Amino acid sequence: MNLDLSGKTAVVCGSTQGLGLAAAKELALLGANIVLFARNEEKLMAALQQLDLSKNQKHSYLVADFTVPGQVKDKINNFVSQHTAQILINNTGGPAAGPALNATVEEFTQAFNSHLICNHILVQALVPGMKVDGYGRIVNIISTSVKQPIAGLGVSNTIRAAVANWSKTLATELGSFGITVNNVLPGLTQTVRAAYVVQKKAAETGKPEAEIMNEMLCDIPAKRIGQPEEFGAVVAFLCSPAASYINGINLPVDGGRLGTL
Repeated sequence: MNLDLSGKTAVVCGSTQGLGLAAAKELALLGANIVLFARNEEKLMAALQQLDLSKNQKHSYLVADFTVPGQVKDKINNFVSQHTAQILINNTGGPAAGPALNATVEEFTQAFNSHLICNHILVQALVPGMKVDGYGRIVNIISTSVKQPIAGLGVSNTIRAAVANWSKTLATELGSFGITVNNVLPGLTQTVRAAYVVQKKAAETGKPEAEIMNEMLCDIPAKRIGQPEEFGAVVAFLCSPAASYINGINLPVDGGRLGTL
């Protein structure tokens, strides 16, 4: 099985912590040069130190706020004026929780810009180089809500579904160029975001956090929380030569929680 990414460059968004950083670490272990992309330079510098260098990789970072698409566009355009990247991992923090009916128009607009618009800016900048190289992997880290909406995440459910359909459309447009576009759907994973969800539910219900976590685990056939490196490994596999015939899918990594096929 060919998992070697030596000589490949991966732009990984939202990569200072959680699932983005986990994906960056696993891609580096396969030999890729990593370009971390997030808004906090101090955290980016710290994350850079966690990446494998055993295959003489050269890692770097870009700084931009994904709530400001213009910043993302400027940084990625400057990058592609000097470099190419064969791998793009789209990943942005989720919108605030709450019922769809209570969400403001501005909340939907901001989430749309931070997720779909920024994703699209990055794809438009990087795909020409992927076409020249004859190799491209675009992986979008989104949510299991694209298969089964999650109660209390109205804005997220809506925007994530838009990203999934945008991704599927791109997969059909880019497949003939050796470029695949796939979505990976995280379930409950040991991240800062998961801890926030548990804390919020505990505050809303008055239940202890441990009880909230046990209730969540009851819905997972694996009966445990996922680890970031397990998720990162799936992302890295989809970016490898071995996954060249996997295109246009929504792949849950959720311990079997989803009730849908």
